[in-house]
Amino acid sequence: MKTITKLVMFLMIISAPVMANDIYVTQSGATLTLDVLQDGQNNTIGNSTTASTVTGATSNFNIDQVGDSNVLTFDINGATYTGTFSTTGNSNNIDFNCDSGGTVSSCATVTASIVWVGSSNDLDIDVGETADATGANVSITGASGSDSNTIAGTVDGTSVIFTFCFEFFAI
Repeated sequence: MKTITKLVMFLMIISAPVMANDIYVTQSGATLTLDVLQDGQNNTIGNSTTASTVTGATSNFNIDQVGDSNVLTFDINGATYTGTFSTTGNSNNIDFNCDSGGTVSSCATVTASIVWVGSSNDLDIDVGETADATGANVSITGASGSDSNTIAGTVDGTSVIFTFCFEFFAI
């Protein structure tokens, strides 16, 4: 009887629902340094109706999402942005806008790296939307074995380096 009770308790523990994390960031100020790791599925940072926003002179952050069906929606309005968005899993969505507020901050100097591992991901990156990004270096890298991903990238700048790379490995 004790073994059956333990088995039932174990099954109840592993079948408990897993809750997602929902994060909304609204920051205004001179400088922001932000590191976020979301591990699991159905996590969000912003969403399709409410983007997380950063307004300030300098933004530096790293956001990692590990799991399936995660959403990252972020708007940056500042003179300098440096950061990495990384997603590992399937059916994830990244929507990154730099200079979306029409402010005079323009995201003039941008160093952005977007890295994904997985399939059926949707990436939408817009830099210099209302004013030219005078120095933009944007890198998008997809890992070997990734399939059916959709990428839309628009970088409006006077000096732009845009790197798009798929990693292939021979077996």
